[in-house]
Amino acid sequence: MSDDGVVRGDDGVSRCAWGDSTPDYRVYHDTEWGFPVADDILLFEKLCLEAFQSGLSWLTILRKRESFRSAFAGFDYERVARFGARDIKRLMNDSSIVRNRLKIEAAINNARCAVELVESEGSLGSYVWQFEPADRDRPLDRATLTKLSFTPESTALAKDLKRRRWRFVGPTTVYAFMQAMGIVNDHLGGCDAHAAVADARAGFKRP
Repeated sequence: MSDDGVVRGDDGVSRCAWGDSTPDYRVYHDTEWGFPVADDILLFEKLCLEAFQSGLSWLTILRKRESFRSAFAGFDYERVARFGARDIKRLMNDSSIVRNRLKIEAAINNARCAVELVESEGSLGSYVWQFEPADRDRPLDRATLTKLSFTPESTALAKDLKRRRWRFVGPTTVYAFMQAMGIVNDHLGGCDAHAAVADARAGFKRP
């Protein structure tokens, strides 16, 4: 790994070091992480999965993502909002996902909150993109990103979500969500994906 935190893989692609650490991360880093998302289902899914990641590695969650999707009705928040005690029992018995009752109950609670939020704000996408910071296509260096676990914008979004009764949405969890959904571009400058994400964000129609 170079001093700037970028590595060149055996396929000739330069990536943020974490993105070259496993085949799963390569695909996720190159095709998903940082590319802008407006779809409400995908945004809700990511908020849920970031909550499930708390105390674990993202790789653990990524490898279980399809199982989570199956268990949580494709993260259709209107369907998840109708989950009850029988569903909680089913999920607690599902070894293919992370069986944490507090996180499972939080996902169901947050689905109900998402329904309310969409009713008041129009869409989850239009709501979260209001918290996009200015000038976040300018590359940050490795040292800055290493220290950056939350921002004023992620803190503000987390605070507002908590006001709306969402759970497991602290500033660090919300910042990871913002990075993944392209609300910021945190690919390092020497990473090939940085320019691709910047182009995608430039052509992205904010909801």
